[in-house]
Amino acid sequence: MKRVFLGSIILCAVFLVAATAPRVPDDSDYSAPRLDAWRILGPGGGGAQFYPAVSPHDPNLVLVACDMTGAYISENGGKSWRLFELRDPVQFFAFDPSDANVIYAGAHVLWRSSDRGHTWSLVFPPPASVTRLILPDDHASPEVLTRDGASKVVEALAVDPADSKQLYVAVAEKRSSTLYFSKDWGEHWERAADLAGGARNIYIDPRSPASDRTLYVLGQNLVSVRQGGEWKHGPAPSGVLESIDASAGFSSTGALAVYTVAGGRRFEDAGRGIAVSKDGGVSWTAATEALLHAAGAASVPPELTAVAACANHPEVAYVSFEGWKIGGQVFHGVVKTRDSGATWQLVWKEATVTPPNVHEAWISERFGTDWGEPGISLGVAPSDPNICYRTDDGRTMRTLDGGKTWDAVYSHRLPDRTYTTAGLDVTTNYGVFWDPFDAHRMFIAYTDIGLFGSENGGRSWVSSTAGVPRRWTNTTYWMTFDPAVRGRVWGVMSYVHDLPRPKMWRRTNPARYDGGVCLSEDGGKTWRASNQGMTPTAATHILLDPASPQDARVLYVTGFGKGVFKSVDGGRSWALRNQGLPGLQPFAWRLARDKDGVLYVVLARRSEDGSFGDDRDGALYRSTDGAEHWVKITVPQGVNGPNGLAIDPDDPKRLYLAAWGRKTPEGAVDGGIFVSTDGGSSWRSVLSRDQHVYDVTVDPRNPRILYACGFESSAWRSTDRGETWTRIPGFNFKWGHRVIPDPENPDQIYVTTYGGSVWHGPATGDPHAVEDIVTPVLAYGK
Repeated sequence: MKRVFLGSIILCAVFLVAATAPRVPDDSDYSAPRLDAWRILGPGGGGAQFYPAVSPHDPNLVLVACDMTGAYISENGGKSWRLFELRDPVQFFAFDPSDANVIYAGAHVLWRSSDRGHTWSLVFPPPASVTRLILPDDHASPEVLTRDGASKVVEALAVDPADSKQLYVAVAEKRSSTLYFSKDWGEHWERAADLAGGARNIYIDPRSPASDRTLYVLGQNLVSVRQGGEWKHGPAPSGVLESIDASAGFSSTGALAVYTVAGGRRFEDAGRGIAVSKDGGVSWTAATEALLHAAGAASVPPELTAVAACANHPEVAYVSFEGWKIGGQVFHGVVKTRDSGATWQLVWKEATVTPPNVHEAWISERFGTDWGEPGISLGVAPSDPNICYRTDDGRTMRTLDGGKTWDAVYSHRLPDRTYTTAGLDVTTNYGVFWDPFDAHRMFIAYTDIGLFGSENGGRSWVSSTAGVPRRWTNTTYWMTFDPAVRGRVWGVMSYVHDLPRPKMWRRTNPARYDGGVCLSEDGGKTWRASNQGMTPTAATHILLDPASPQDARVLYVTGFGKGVFKSVDGGRSWALRNQGLPGLQPFAWRLARDKDGVLYVVLARRSEDGSFGDDRDGALYRSTDGAEHWVKITVPQGVNGPNGLAIDPDDPKRLYLAAWGRKTPEGAVDGGIFVSTDGGSSWRSVLSRDQHVYDVTVDPRNPRILYACGFESSAWRSTDRGETWTRIPGFNFKWGHRVIPDPENPDQIYVTTYGGSVWHGPATGDPHAVEDIVTPVLAYGK
């Protein structure tokens, strides 16, 4: 793959001007300091964010989750954030009502931090019951195995307001939920009750007897109450089959006020709406009509997407909406009540133009006001109803004044109209690239937000897709600069993101994929399509032959589901070169070229069920005549998920294969890193501790040094040509992609990720790094 010849195509040219390449100064890092020597680059935001939670002890302590396994914590009210990693997306956060340092996170299992989010320990299932961790499927999804089988999903948690050692958790059990109770801080658990109505939240009445707590469990459409040792189930609001979201808080009189929203067909009467209970779910009042009055004009109910009440002042609640047709326009935003739903006020009303009270960063400016919509989650500070956070598919926004103004907290806009992350990065990326003629200019190839560039060595960023066909702006998979012609650079862009993950081809025929090649002649500032002869395809990699003439560059491109395309005129025209490749939609994914011009192409597998030995296996092919003919190379026994290939620059017979493991009931198998010293005739495994290795990189300065990364919260380093591997301390993002040596500093590396932007840190890792997970049996790299 191209990783091998980064030295000759990109990095060597950059090394020539490395002395002038500026390091990103420390004072430009607007994200919160990490607990190690790593930092994260990018514009910030860009992916789905969820479940904002504000500490009841300190409104400056805020947490946010995302769908890409990372979670984020701010200790300054959202001005900056620090990413932490619990291997699974967090589904809820909770705070100890007595101890300000204790935070809980439900991420399939239950985690607890006793040091304000610095480190996390397993609570449920009890660590003593855990036998092992397996990561069997394509996403390396964690399964915690116990003596009683696989751990069940923790849905909700409540901590006793007077005794922090007493915990209640709701656990998913097939089609229902079960309540468990611990009186010793989670060391032991006992089954307390079956929850037929499911469990979204658990609330403990602080006025109830300490020896017999009154519990309220918000289910899918009703409230279950345990009082005096007996359970009662309240009615569902009229017409509600299943709520989208619910939130509650105890009023000054001690009653539990509950809000529930339903949308679409789940709210049968009007199609969508909101209901309020002031008595803990015993009775409900429809509040939809009152909400509609906030529009000041006749309208139909909008789609309500989230609700959050202030826990200590539940008369105040915020509701997120979309699709509200008012006066000929369609709006999204937030409505607020200060009287338990009797009246409502529009505090965020946005159509195609950002309103004056919404202070955005870059997403609306680049993609439009509705790009991240609809709103996904809301979170209100328990002690201050004026503080509310709202998340969507790209942003986290915050109000400190009860909705009068809303500010972006995912990114910082700098005076020169560029942007830098606030630490809330939810972006997938594939490569980091430097202009060989301008060391200040670098690029990150992203999914969903496309290509981003920096003119100041990574200090700040702007979108760099001007001229790219609109449908291709979603994803840039790769770039290659002409090492001899200033400003000339090619990129492969696509409408299809996240390849080669199976979710992208599981239901969509690759014949429908769109994308291609773009050319820039001004260093990536502007682009134009350059794909004559190339049928629409998800182009995932581009490789330049550095020995080809400057005025007739030879280029190769992988088309996922199409094969390998070749250009002999600098990308002006293309022809398919598939002789010898499988005839049916070859999943051409990555290319590599050795020092003698021999080409390799990696074909991704088209199966995910663990089977192998059929025509859905991935494969490796070689061409010795410039892609005119391809010959299949035998991969290691059992391997059917080749994902990346690196070649020793001094010895073209020495190959390094990154492989994705196959799913089995006992975990993933036949993945890792394999080495061949005879050009692929035979292979041997050199790293099996990590079964989901995305790519292998050879350090262009020293071929004895190699790096690797993948989906198991680890990056790896070898100093003996891949014979042995050591985990790089401090990098623990669950879904890593590839390691790229820093062209300026041999002691630093960049790591691209599937959902955590780009990491930059020490090549050997930080030996003093504070790892997020500290439970030994679940430690990273096990």
